[in-house]
Amino acid sequence: MKTFVTGSTGFVGSALASRLGSFEPLHFGRADWGSQLASADLRDATVFHLAARVHEADATAAQFEADNVAKTAELAKAAAAKGARRLVFLSTVKVNGEETTGQPFTAHDAPRPQGPYGESKWRAEQALAATPGLAWAIVRSPLVYGPRAGGNLRELLRVADSPWPLPFACIGNRRSFVHVDDLARLLIECASHRAAAGATFMAAHAEPVSTARLLAALREALSRSRRLFCVPAGVLDTAARIAGVGERMARLTRSLEIDPTSTHTALGWSAAVGIEEAVREMARDYLEARP
Repeated sequence: MKTFVTGSTGFVGSALASRLGSFEPLHFGRADWGSQLASADLRDATVFHLAARVHEADATAAQFEADNVAKTAELAKAAAAKGARRLVFLSTVKVNGEETTGQPFTAHDAPRPQGPYGESKWRAEQALAATPGLAWAIVRSPLVYGPRAGGNLRELLRVADSPWPLPFACIGNRRSFVHVDDLARLLIECASHRAAAGATFMAAHAEPVSTARLLAALREALSRSRRLFCVPAGVLDTAARIAGVGERMARLTRSLEIDPTSTHTALGWSAAVGIEEAVREMARDYLEARP
C-alpha cells in the first residue's frame, strides 16, 4: 500500500511509522510544503495527516488557521485531485469541547470547540468533508500516553516526582486517555476498513481515570510516597484562577471523558493498554532521561 504521512517524526507519528514500516513523509512544516505536495504521487495512496500546530501559549489564531485549516484543505484538495485512496486525519476530542458533565463525548455529539486549537481542528474536519471526491476518515483523540509523552503528561510526571504532598486526593473526575500504540492501530484500521470511509471515530481506553488515581500511580512508578491530601475541587479552581493558572488546574479537576463504543462496534478496535502499564512506561522513560 502506497502511503504518505505528515507528522511522521512526532509522538504519534513515530508510533505509526514503526507500524507502517514503509512510507513517504510529507514535511508539513517546511517552507516548500506546497511544491512538495504538488510533486507527490498520491494516486491510489493512503495519506495519514497527523501534523498540526498544537497548544502554544504565544500562537495566534491566524497561525492555527494557516497551519491546521488551510494546509489541511490544501492536502485534501490534492489528495482528491490526484486520486488518493483515503485520507486519515488525526483530530482531537477538543472539537467536542473542553469538559464533560455526566455523559461522555461521542462522535455524534454536536461540536463545541473552545479556543483556537480546538476551533481550528473542527474547521479542518469541515474542510475534509467539503472536498469533492475525497475519501476520508477522522479520529478524535484525547490526551495520548506512552513513552516519550510530552506536554501536560511530562509536566505531571515532574510534579509527581517532587517530594511535596499534593492536594488531589478527593478529585474523582473522569479523564479519558489512549496509548500511543493503540492510537496508531486505530489510524491504520481507519485506512483499510470499509466502514471507516466518511466516518468520525473516538479513540480512548474504555476505562477513564481520575487525577487522584493517575498521580498515585505515577508516584508509585517513580518509587515515591503517595502523599496526596484532600482539597475540594472548587477551592483548587478558585485559587488557581486567582494565581492566573485556572486553565491548567481545570485539566486536573474537571472531567473530559470519551465513549469509544461506536468505534469498537464499527471497526472492532479497542484500546489494549491501560493506565497502569502506560504509567510504568512513562516513568521508566522519564527516569532514564532525568539528569
